[in-house]
Amino acid sequence: MAKIRPETQLVNLGRNPKYTQKGVNPIIQRTSSVIFSSLEEKRHATRHRADGVLFYGRRGTQTHFAFQEAMAELECGAGSALYPSGAAAITNAILSFISTGDHILVTGSAYDPTQNFCDKMLTKLNIETTYFDPLIGANITSLIRPNTRIVFLESPGSITMEVHDIPAIVKAIRDKSPEIIIMIDNTWAAGVLLKPLLLGVDISIQSATKYINGHSDGMLGVAVANERCLEALRENSYLLGQTADPDTVYMAGRGLHTLATRLKQHETNSLIVANWLAKHSKVEQVFHPALPTSPGHEFFARDFAGCNGLFSFQLKDRLSTEQFSAFLDNFTHFKMGYSWGGYESLILGYQKEDLLSMRQYDFKPNDGTFFRIHVGLEHPQDLIDDLQLAFERL
Repeated sequence: MAKIRPETQLVNLGRNPKYTQKGVNPIIQRTSSVIFSSLEEKRHATRHRADGVLFYGRRGTQTHFAFQEAMAELECGAGSALYPSGAAAITNAILSFISTGDHILVTGSAYDPTQNFCDKMLTKLNIETTYFDPLIGANITSLIRPNTRIVFLESPGSITMEVHDIPAIVKAIRDKSPEIIIMIDNTWAAGVLLKPLLLGVDISIQSATKYINGHSDGMLGVAVANERCLEALRENSYLLGQTADPDTVYMAGRGLHTLATRLKQHETNSLIVANWLAKHSKVEQVFHPALPTSPGHEFFARDFAGCNGLFSFQLKDRLSTEQFSAFLDNFTHFKMGYSWGGYESLILGYQKEDLLSMRQYDFKPNDGTFFRIHVGLEHPQDLIDDLQLAFERL
């Protein structure tokens, strides 16, 4: 049988007839209590509650099971757990594998809430975090301690877009301390552009709020694990009270079917805008993993199947307070807001001190003002015109 291509796989994910019940998409099943017709049926559900058998609403319904199965297939894992947000997926995946006195390694380019959780919550549990340079590669072994339990990756890095040498990191860790759990925030790749579990990572985490949902109208997190980590991830997350509402899960599952098409258009648009910015007289550098100027580009070219709409750029000069406001306050198509992955274009701005407060490694940014943009599905020339007017306001 010929290998199924990603576009075809995404169209068919989660559409097992037992979930669709003769429809095109899975049913939306809303329930807390599950009613059993006999004691034996209840006992059967209890024994198989982790195997896609209805047991209790927080364990999941047919809607949840369809999406979990789809995500496990997409990310090449043994199974998955769902959460009410991407941040919840990250924090609960970490909590599922650590104990008081443990040590974890986290990339210094990680998403701010990941860093805040480590610095403000894990410290209360006497769990120490060491942040590392995202380009550390095999040298990560120099940071491993006897009590190191987790290595947490994110590639590309949040805001500054560094790409890890994942195979080198994984091999070095496995050679020295094979028991360490390796996790990655794989939201940027949407489970499509990078397959971390095939590279030896144990758990791949996503904010399905972003590209999987694709319309900026629902929050959801998902963590896909390999065989050795699945049970601990699933059961500990359940003990921590994690669940997700079926309506949002349904929307995320529906979003999977158009994900390949949307990602391709985001990629096309972002490359047009990124290359235009790279030639602009006021731009110092563009941090787009697909461009050679971006840190870790060689690893991106080797390990990723493509790019999306999220990248950053830095100006040659630092904008004054008035210029900063004039640049950001008057866009037509770029909206100022957090998150990304929807159909709309977004922009956020940072000064040097903002970046220094968020990068937990030996990061030495230039003085030029920094912007992160998400290039949406608008016509790229309209977005370029919008950016050009912003430059003219300077």
